[in-house]
Amino acid sequence: MDGAMTAIQKFMKKDTSGGIVLMVAAVLAMIANNTVLAPWYSGFLNAPVSLQLGDLVIAKTAVLWINDGLMAIFFFLVGLEIKREVMEGELSSLSKASLPVLAAIGGMIGPALVYISLTASDPTAFNGWAIPAATDIAFALGILALVGARAPTSLKVFLLALAIIDDLGAIIIIAFFYTANLSTGALGLAVAGLALAMLLSRMGVKSLAPYVIIGAFMWVCVLKSGVHATLAGVAIALCVPLNVKSGGSPLRRAEHGLHYWVAFAILPLFAFANAGVSLKGMTVAQLLAPVPIGIAAGLFFGKQIGVMLTTLAAVKTRVGALPKGASWKQMYGVACLTGVGFTMSLFIGGLAFDSPERMNEVRLGVLMGSIASGVFGYTLLMMAGGRRKATQPAG
Repeated sequence: MDGAMTAIQKFMKKDTSGGIVLMVAAVLAMIANNTVLAPWYSGFLNAPVSLQLGDLVIAKTAVLWINDGLMAIFFFLVGLEIKREVMEGELSSLSKASLPVLAAIGGMIGPALVYISLTASDPTAFNGWAIPAATDIAFALGILALVGARAPTSLKVFLLALAIIDDLGAIIIIAFFYTANLSTGALGLAVAGLALAMLLSRMGVKSLAPYVIIGAFMWVCVLKSGVHATLAGVAIALCVPLNVKSGGSPLRRAEHGLHYWVAFAILPLFAFANAGVSLKGMTVAQLLAPVPIGIAAGLFFGKQIGVMLTTLAAVKTRVGALPKGASWKQMYGVACLTGVGFTMSLFIGGLAFDSPERMNEVRLGVLMGSIASGVFGYTLLMMAGGRRKATQPAG
């Protein structure tokens, strides 16, 4: 028993583990939705779950509790990572942040343009323009970790910084483009909660409990306001102090405590609930429909083109510099890895479209684009790293 627990602990500490668990969850979802388990799978996703406190009632299906509730915790962790990187990490100065910021912007614009150009014949598809714009941190970093010593550590730092900026861009997109009719009263209460959290932060309150309580209150208010509830997670995360005068780091403590829960519970559950592509009656025409092709091409072509063009422009104009020890071939491989969208792409897809048919198309496009990007990026990095080592003089 002790040996099994040790093996599990070692597995969880590997960089690739989160991506592996995500992939397994996605495969299980596809199996469940395309076998005799399909009714059970559908029943699980659509099971009604209600939470009531006095006159306050929140009633949602299980899949919406996962997407609106548990994913708020994921966004909370993303918010913590963004704040830490901005305050003392790879985004803490203009010289450090310039290249990943510009690359991330190019990596969001490129996929959107590709998607829009390929779905122009289908007016109802426009709402999904942001689906291929985001990178999945767990998958992308997991694939890069598989390359091992063939890729310099600086590339991992660059990809992490780019993905964090990418997530911030996705958060802004959700706030501005995927928000329903606003309830100013509920939003005002959420802002009041945020102001209180900011006050606690200024006072140096290092206990996480007050931030969690205020965060839960804000989540309910934001949910009722019409803004997507997961944004409450980001907002409250930015209030958690990185360091306090009395010692310790509440932000790092929260980040460390949440990491494994998010990587091995919340994200796999999200993948299981959202990646179940139904292949029943699937035809070539459906596979090549504007939405799946637009998403797949946006992730595979749009991401790598957008990242590489802005990176090239930044390096040539000396606004930024290539990561230390990295070649242009390796940079291209990393640019391809940014096309692994999965989690954020599926999440935005759920906001963009309501119909099950459209969501099935979204899943197809995300899986095709992410798999192609991951395989191509990994292959390029292995080849680039191998050639680089082979050209080094012996001794």
